[in-house]
Amino acid sequence: MKYTIDKNEKYSLIKLHEEKLDSAVAPKLKSELITLHAEGSKNIILDLTEAKYTDSSGLSALLVGNRIIQEEGGIFVLACLSEHTSKLIKISQLDSVLNILPTIEEAIDAVFMNDIENDLKNEESDN
Repeated sequence: MKYTIDKNEKYSLIKLHEEKLDSAVAPKLKSELITLHAEGSKNIILDLTEAKYTDSSGLSALLVGNRIIQEEGGIFVLACLSEHTSKLIKISQLDSVLNILPTIEEAIDAVFMNDIENDLKNEESDN
């Protein structure tokens, strides 16, 4: 699997450099997401600009990433989806489960908004 990771204080940005997010790539993506989470990445943005095709195993990897990050109160954001991937997610009715944004900038904003919301919830529960 070809990809790059840009780690920031608040999030990790994974850019997938593959045309297909399928059964050849999905297991490696899953393990990378699990590893990043284990290393302390609370928020992950996945840039799918180059992925023109996604299959069910690719969706499975995305759901694993979403679940492990959300369990810790973080946010898992998919950005720059192809038309094919977008349609597959809608057909699978996962558009209400996954955080999908059109640009990396909006995904980064979502990470910061999620952190602010978590901080507010924590303050309320402390009072």
